[in-house]
Amino acid sequence: MTAAAETLDFAELSRSLRRRIDDALASYATYGADCPPHLAEAIRHSLLAPCKRLRPQLVLMSCQACGYDAWQALPAACAVEMIHTYSLIHDDLPAMDDDDLRRGRPSCHAKFGEATAILAGDALLAQAFEVLARGLPPDVAARCCGELAAAAGAENLVGGQEDDLRAQFADLGIEQLERIHRRKTGAMIRVSLRLGGIVGGADERQLAALDTYGGKLGLAFQIVDDLLDLQGDAASLGKRANKDTGRGKLTFPGLLGAAESRRRAERLIKEAIAALAPLGPRAAALESLARYVLERNS
Repeated sequence: MTAAAETLDFAELSRSLRRRIDDALASYATYGADCPPHLAEAIRHSLLAPCKRLRPQLVLMSCQACGYDAWQALPAACAVEMIHTYSLIHDDLPAMDDDDLRRGRPSCHAKFGEATAILAGDALLAQAFEVLARGLPPDVAARCCGELAAAAGAENLVGGQEDDLRAQFADLGIEQLERIHRRKTGAMIRVSLRLGGIVGGADERQLAALDTYGGKLGLAFQIVDDLLDLQGDAASLGKRANKDTGRGKLTFPGLLGAAESRRRAERLIKEAIAALAPLGPRAAALESLARYVLERNS
């Protein structure tokens, strides 16, 4: 661990960032008279639910790691969280994973109905790009819109979700499983870091370091998520536990066993931290966040 990471109070930093992110999201989720109240309530129910805000924190931390004011990346952080929340709303639908609990609350369709949940997700998907376009300088906004659209699209997030659905009860190997999660989970983590770097004026070497870190972190995050699904409980997770195994979904513990999965996650986190070297001491928060991903219990 670097000296800067050793002295960092990550828990307090994370709380501070989450407060600012939550306030900004609440402001964005205030709509005018033309937004039907039922739809607005459904959006706020999902977007403002208590959660870790991992992806928006990555945006802010990566911007700061490039030597720039982290709060200048707040619109990008909120845009990423809107895309993430939209994906969760749709992922929970009966036609997808059919989950009735998310972030410790009834999932959007369970509370507001399937049609309104679909529309709430659609609204957040559109609003994310509005927030980027209006909240950042034009050249930076255009670049961020392109990056976020690609990460959320058919070759990344959505493509990974499709393959994940098709992988139920399939006889797949570790390479196929990693390929799914590099897109379904990893793409949004990587783009969070890239957006922060772009806002922060990162050069190509810094962006490459952030991208490598994000790829390793995203895969480790999914492995830990699979372990928590296997070993955790609904109260701490905020969603149903052991649901993936019950549905025949391919998971890292199911393929490798829990012990080997844990070792793989530890190795990935070590490699992710090593990738931050070009950013120097300013990357202390990202290093601490990586350790948190490995140690989290929810």
